[in-house]
Amino acid sequence: MNVLHLSSEVAEEAIQAVKFDDKGLVLAVACDYAAGDILMVAWMNRSTLLQTLVTGRMTYWSRSRQEIWVKGLTSGNTQDVVGVELDCDGDALRFRVIQHGHSACHTGRRHCFFRTLSEGKWTETCATPSES
Repeated sequence: MNVLHLSSEVAEEAIQAVKFDDKGLVLAVACDYAAGDILMVAWMNRSTLLQTLVTGRMTYWSRSRQEIWVKGLTSGNTQDVVGVELDCDGDALRFRVIQHGHSACHTGRRHCFFRTLSEGKWTETCATPSES
């Protein structure tokens, strides 16, 4: 599987179609390239989207820390981009990624969607690796 790498010029041109919100952010959904499972959802600004498209490594904008967040820089659980789609409104991106390392979620789980609403209560449906 080939990791996406665009030139800065081509990436800049592609970004023109993206609609950023009033805070300069766009929703980024990271999915497993083979299975299609949603691994995580985060935000990107123009700079992190450009960095992602040029390097092929998922790079987000951390709203809580107000800084660039290269996925896996500290955990080792990196995500390489093999494809990207823009939604019909131009305000959300789906990235098809190769997840390196077990977890995409900061909790240590494979994905961030591990709670299911059942009878009005949230139930955890996926154990952390330490609980497995």
